[in-house]
Amino acid sequence: MVSKGLLVRLEVKSGKDAEVETFFRSALPMIQQEVNTIAWFAIRFGKSEYGIFDVFETEEAREEHLQGSVAKILTQQINTLFSEPPKIQRLDVFARKLPTTVTPQPDTKAVLLTFKAKEGHNQEVERFLAEAEALARNEPDTTAWFAIKLDNNEYGIFDVFPDNGGRFKHLTGQIPRELAKHALSLLGSMPDMELPTVLQEKLPIH
Repeated sequence: MVSKGLLVRLEVKSGKDAEVETFFRSALPMIQQEVNTIAWFAIRFGKSEYGIFDVFETEEAREEHLQGSVAKILTQQINTLFSEPPKIQRLDVFARKLPTTVTPQPDTKAVLLTFKAKEGHNQEVERFLAEAEALARNEPDTTAWFAIKLDNNEYGIFDVFPDNGGRFKHLTGQIPRELAKHALSLLGSMPDMELPTVLQEKLPIH
């Protein structure tokens, strides 16, 4: 069961966007060979802002990935492509939806939602997000969905969709409505929502 993950943020030097996207394309075949990297998404937040979100079943698998070929190449390119070192956040995954069949088209859109729990309400937030898994499973246009806790004690959701229509259905669906309904009692900060583009992905094939 997927339980660990990474969120990496990359600030790219001016004019280097195309090279970074070429790097992501070249990295995908190597990621496909990492049998313990269950899912991997190369994403673009905005101009010169990129990232990677990936998940694993164990801490050992996460460490193996961090010592792998893609991480080594990325490290070698830091001074060439990036304006600052990558920001790497470790995260726990405590609810998830992964595709059960081969997806008919690659995902192109994502949502990253992060927020703090109200003081003393961590367990309630985790319970809410765990229960939201069932709702995500009923969303046919949500390819993959992860409820996460980041290493800065923020909680969040990361999910991916084949197109804007799927993302819009999710954003106007039951999970955001339920979150808004409980916001005053559960959340210690206003949710920060980002809408990345998915550039490359690896999904498990069942």
